[in-house]
Amino acid sequence: MELSEFLMSRKDYVSGQEIADAMGISRNAVWKQIERLRREGVQVEAVTGKGYRIKDLSMAFGAGSIGSLLDTKWLGRELLFYEEIDSTNEELKRRAAKGAREGLMAVADIQNAGKGRRGRGWENPGGVNIAMSYLLRPDMNPDTAPMMTLIMAMAAREGIEKVTGLKTMIKWPNDVVINGKKVVGILTEMTAEPDYIHEVIIGTGINVNTESFDGELKDKATSLYIEGGVRYSRSGITAEVTNSFEKLYEGFLKTGDLSGLKDEYNSICVNTGCEVCVLDPAGSYEGVACGIDDKGELIVKKEGGETVAVYAGEVSVRGIYGYV
Repeated sequence: MELSEFLMSRKDYVSGQEIADAMGISRNAVWKQIERLRREGVQVEAVTGKGYRIKDLSMAFGAGSIGSLLDTKWLGRELLFYEEIDSTNEELKRRAAKGAREGLMAVADIQNAGKGRRGRGWENPGGVNIAMSYLLRPDMNPDTAPMMTLIMAMAAREGIEKVTGLKTMIKWPNDVVINGKKVVGILTEMTAEPDYIHEVIIGTGINVNTESFDGELKDKATSLYIEGGVRYSRSGITAEVTNSFEKLYEGFLKTGDLSGLKDEYNSICVNTGCEVCVLDPAGSYEGVACGIDDKGELIVKKEGGETVAVYAGEVSVRGIYGYV
């Protein structure tokens, strides 16, 4: 039993010795676990002569608080939590190379060497945001991997809305946005042979309780705190996003494409029906986004009437007048 669960099961203060006896650990180990809970955001009250009790668990962020909120069958049932790490994606790569099973999930409070698309950095300071990754081993052709990125965006949006009630949209292919600003970033990495996937690792960063952004991020990024005006439970969001992803991913495995999710995706895609600029290395062009096809490609109708299927791995799409 986790210490947090033990303390929450008691209505009054519990002495350090009673905790030690009940959990079969030393008094020094009790103190270390209390300090760990505090670092995770659990408000633990200590009174001399009485002992310890939990005042507030709502802002806790750790393996215990996340696991208690998961409603999954296999995803996240093996959960790694790190107070600080280089990158949750890199950690799952290391674990995958040693034979880790599908469904392994890594979450970190501080991530200091994360990255986004095209090698951009994605750092995660302590105490405010979410950095998490999933290890997947789908028995599918490698060309299906980009579709999983869109599914992750849908899950992130759904989980965020369940917890916060904030209206969110998706900027194709996988940026979750609120009021035109990015709140979620997703990086999908794959190890594969020409006709076989060894593993897919999906990393997700969510700006939860960041109070402000500086420089060029000020006009492009936002957080749930900035948009909602309150601090949100990172454990609650992490769990709900994971619950949503398992459901959507299992549906995707049945069809092998996005045919069953296409209509829902198009209804929440901020680009659908809007003018876009396609930044293609072969030459940029403008047109109107008509939504995605079964493969997750964005269908763009060019000014001359020609219809083009835009592949996410090759180009970027921007709004005519800005980011979205």
